[in-house]
Amino acid sequence: MKHHFLLLLSCLVFSIVTAQKAVVSEYAETDKLALQLPDSMSHTTDDIARFIAAHFKTDKSKLRAIFTWIAGNIQYDVANMFAINFYEGEQERVDKALQKKMGICSNFAALFHAVCLKSGIESYVITGYTKQNGFTDYIPHAWCAAAVGNNWYMFDPTWGSGYISGGKFYHKFNYAYFMADPATLIKSHMPFDYLWQFLNYPVSSQEFYENKTALNRSKPFFNYVDSIRAYEEQDSSQRMVTLAARIEKNGVKNSLVFDQLQHIKIQIENNTQRARVEAENNRQRAMADAFNGATTCYNTAINNVNAFIDYRNKQFMPEKPDAIIQSMLDTASGNLKKAREKLNSIHGQEGNNALLVSQQEKAVESMEVHIKEQQDWLNVYFSKSKSKRKAMFYERKTTLFGIPLK
Repeated sequence: MKHHFLLLLSCLVFSIVTAQKAVVSEYAETDKLALQLPDSMSHTTDDIARFIAAHFKTDKSKLRAIFTWIAGNIQYDVANMFAINFYEGEQERVDKALQKKMGICSNFAALFHAVCLKSGIESYVITGYTKQNGFTDYIPHAWCAAAVGNNWYMFDPTWGSGYISGGKFYHKFNYAYFMADPATLIKSHMPFDYLWQFLNYPVSSQEFYENKTALNRSKPFFNYVDSIRAYEEQDSSQRMVTLAARIEKNGVKNSLVFDQLQHIKIQIENNTQRARVEAENNRQRAMADAFNGATTCYNTAINNVNAFIDYRNKQFMPEKPDAIIQSMLDTASGNLKKAREKLNSIHGQEGNNALLVSQQEKAVESMEVHIKEQQDWLNVYFSKSKSKRKAMFYERKTTLFGIPLK
């Protein structure tokens, strides 16, 4: 199961929710059993998921149990409701919720999402802003989406857990935010990215403010299923770019959206800068690898030539077939060719790098001349009869210092 987590944001203050659904009878036993999860199994998502798997078989019952346990056991952290941390990791959020049994909306959502994934249910964390009693809130909120079969439903375990009154949090289950229809939740929950509305005719930021959230088929059709599939195939940098484009397209209506968009653009720029640095590092590594490889091939060619000369000084004894003798120089030439190819791949260097490459190229050229001299001698050697070859080892036109002999 893939790991899904969108942008990291904190949550908003939520007021008393007066509309509460009656507990649906089909979940009565599920709710009861979910709240019986032992405290010893409540400290890790692995243990919670094991309990869920052992006691609930369908995705709906698993989701209900996850929602009920979180809403019933995690206290809302009123004192830190404004403590927004853009850089807190998902695991940190989950750990805080489980260790302290307390958190803000990002902790509730992260925990719900993590248990869903470990229970085999596809899930996303969604960030955006909300509206209550006709008033649009001024700090961000986080909730979740999860799949049941081929359909997507919305889950807000924070709002489902209770309410704040007089600066204090009160537990009170509200299952209106369990498995809500996306077309219903959009009336109160607006994602920053309209992809996560799960609607074929997304609601714009302006429409959300104006309470115009009803289905409007006059808009262009948006295939969110295919778009989510494309999202899954993108890397993090590509996701950021398309996310920014969708946010701008849906309208930058308030400071929350503006701040979110600016945060994303900074991340895009940071990613771009990191990519540039990484590309330059890769180029430098490739240059170093090529230069070192050229040096290795050059040194190997020298060893090959030295082996040939040593064998020639021994008058090709013990005897070997001509093809084997020729292969000694061929191997040297082959290694020298590889050295030149590697050096050619790193032309255009500057400063010390250019000097090093130039020096190595001159060394290769010098060795090429030396190999040609040996090859010319060997060609003459091969052209002679066996009786005349021996005499070639005694011929000397010059001294070792290049002075002609009389």
